[in-house]
Amino acid sequence: MRKVLLLAVVVASVMVSCQKSECSKEQKTDFYSYDSICKKLPIAYVNLDTILLNCEYAVEANEKLIKKQEDARLNINTKAKKLQEEMEEFQRKLENNAFLSRERAEQEAARIQKKELELQQLDQKLTQELLKEQQDVNQKLHEDLIDVIKYFNKDNRFHMILSTSAMQEQVVYAIDGYDISSEIIEMLNNQELMKEIKEKE
Repeated sequence: MRKVLLLAVVVASVMVSCQKSECSKEQKTDFYSYDSICKKLPIAYVNLDTILLNCEYAVEANEKLIKKQEDARLNINTKAKKLQEEMEEFQRKLENNAFLSRERAEQEAARIQKKELELQQLDQKLTQELLKEQQDVNQKLHEDLIDVIKYFNKDNRFHMILSTSAMQEQVVYAIDGYDISSEIIEMLNNQELMKEIKEKE
């Protein structure tokens, strides 16, 4: 009888303890408060797509890269069109025996071939330059993002901060409050804060 009574007391104590520790669905808690009765897991995530669309540095760098790509394409297309015209003119002269000698025709063919090779090399060079610039932008943004996240989490409120994007869904689902993208974007766009963070490194 005493064992049964003791078991009933233990069960009752556990039930009371569980009720106190559970959060009401209607209860609103402060995400950052350690004093909150119902604490969220010490995990957060950032949405990289949101950051790229709203970070001023990323937006400006992307616009510059797009303009450079358009300028490079215009340059290549203009040169390619002119080369095409020269090739067609060479073909017409060849078909109509307009060259004074075979040697002259071979010289003109060699000249056009050289221009074609130079155009291909220029295309490759511009492509590599744009790719390198894109990599530099991505690297800087990555470093800034890491620096800001470390600064944001200097009190170790989060044990883990994940990233997600349309291409890589590291976070398939999360309730409201775990996405800290807006806070990170605000810090990334704060030039004075970014300067302070860099100086502390």
